[in-house]
Amino acid sequence: MLDKKTEKEIEKNIRKLFAKRDIIKEKKGKYTEFFLKNAQDSFNSAKLLFNVSINNNLKNSLGFPNFNGYLWVINSSYYSMFYMARALLESNGVKIKTEQSIHAITYDALVYYFYLTKKIEKSLIEEFQRAGIEASEILGKEKAKQLIEGYSNEKYKRERFTYEMGEIAMQNKAKTSLERARLFNQEIRKMINTK
Repeated sequence: MLDKKTEKEIEKNIRKLFAKRDIIKEKKGKYTEFFLKNAQDSFNSAKLLFNVSINNNLKNSLGFPNFNGYLWVINSSYYSMFYMARALLESNGVKIKTEQSIHAITYDALVYYFYLTKKIEKSLIEEFQRAGIEASEILGKEKAKQLIEGYSNEKYKRERFTYEMGEIAMQNKAKTSLERARLFNQEIRKMINTK
């Protein structure tokens, strides 16, 4: 997923943002709970929209027989991941102080502070060990890679479906978004709770 060139670009971007004080590092963040709540609310919205979109009886009883919320399932799923990433960063004292390209900066900060440093990988390996599952380093690396790829894919998909006219969000894409968000939120929440 991330080639060496991309990793170097992310490192360079984060150093610039740090120098400009668009990203600052403190001992502990104050807004972790705020971001966790937003992540949960966004995920619940995605689940509700998906369930209404696939249930004709529910659509009819609500008075929206032609309701299709798949686009917003994708958006809400992505936002749940975005807010969970912000919660993880915040819980580690990483503050993003800019509104410019907040989504790209959050992704870069997540990669820089947790993927490149192998903190996600280490956390996943420790979690597997605590659960009594024999987990190898390779499995931890693979799961860490999948989390970052899932976040990246949802960021791209949200941009594509939000900004490209004429695209129709399909049910299977919405379902994939929802599942990626569920897995991402589950794993990142564990990392935050074990600190």
